[in-house]
Amino acid sequence: MTYQQTLDWMFSQLPMYQRQGKTAFKKDLTNITAFTKELGSPEKGFKSIHVGGTNGKGSTSHMIASILQDAGYKVGLYTSPHLKNFTERIRVNGEEVSRNFVIQFIEENKLFLEKQGLSFFEMTVGMAFQYFAEQQVDIAVIEVGLGGRLDSTNIIVPEVSVITNIGLDHTQFLGETLPEIAFEKAGIIKKNIPVVIGERQSEVENVFLSKVEQESSEVAFASDSEECYKTDLLGDYQKSNSRAAVTAVKQLKNFKITEENIANGLNNVVKNTNLLGRWQVLQNAPKTICDTAHNKEGLSIVMKQLQKENFENLHIVLGVVSDKKLDDILQLFPKNATYYFCQPNIPRAMNVDELFEKAKRQNLKGVKYNSVNQAYSSALENARENDVVYVGGSTFVVAEIL
Repeated sequence: MTYQQTLDWMFSQLPMYQRQGKTAFKKDLTNITAFTKELGSPEKGFKSIHVGGTNGKGSTSHMIASILQDAGYKVGLYTSPHLKNFTERIRVNGEEVSRNFVIQFIEENKLFLEKQGLSFFEMTVGMAFQYFAEQQVDIAVIEVGLGGRLDSTNIIVPEVSVITNIGLDHTQFLGETLPEIAFEKAGIIKKNIPVVIGERQSEVENVFLSKVEQESSEVAFASDSEECYKTDLLGDYQKSNSRAAVTAVKQLKNFKITEENIANGLNNVVKNTNLLGRWQVLQNAPKTICDTAHNKEGLSIVMKQLQKENFENLHIVLGVVSDKKLDDILQLFPKNATYYFCQPNIPRAMNVDELFEKAKRQNLKGVKYNSVNQAYSSALENARENDVVYVGGSTFVVAEIL
């Protein structure tokens, strides 16, 4: 198979959460356990850091990887979803996995994958673990896909576990309340393995403390630190992510990481890891920003920051997926903006007509478009030099304009 045929097979083989939603969610670790056993347990061939949470786990993972790279280590990085290319999900020292490895891995394991009925995410996790083992990385930073307790990545025994924060997202899988969601995220806490919690949240703190006691683990709350770290990742929300990342690397034993490594790593995250889509400034005059924030907690922070920008007029390109609590999200968006409503090109996208009608009820005014690119082009055409254009609402909207 060619690379594109390989990807097409992976995407079409079974429902995938990022594209289709709830039908892709697996309620146990049977498949990934069987697959890694078939591969020879590659996850046991490298050290790791496990990063979960509702918001910021991607940025935090990239920060940790960048710090470790600056300290001279060979660092694997597994994240999801990708924005432009599938190979973004699996990197070593910022370099994406080769297309040839993806083709070869699927060809060698296709019979098992079909017979076992693995999901897209499960086969991708197995691929990442195999690649990191073959590359002989010193350590790999592994981002949780969804939840924690039942996520395919949760077969690793890391050096440290990180949970950034808890918010109301993916409630159809993880529970309707913050303590229910925290219980699922806390599933990555392992016996005698230190855990870093990014933020103290009164509603869920006892969920974590109970799990920590049960597993005889040590816990550190990153938000207890008053240190403020500079980073090249723009966005006010990166302050808490950087604290979580630094607290995590300081928990590592038998790794030599200096304050200089921390400072350099945080100031070169984009250069070291090629992270995209976090308060990313695409151009100036008009200033154009995109951000992958897509739930109530994430968007609340991003919208506050957007209102701090200096602009004559604000233009917002907006699309969402269908399983979000839209009324909770839409009330966060400013009324003093012109909207360009669209729907990303995935089955899970919310129909633009539905988005348009619900936005109208929240007094958000604008025009609907047939595609993300049409909406984006129109916003750029209408915006003047001193205006600001913001693109967001969904990872998949950002992915289409990058």
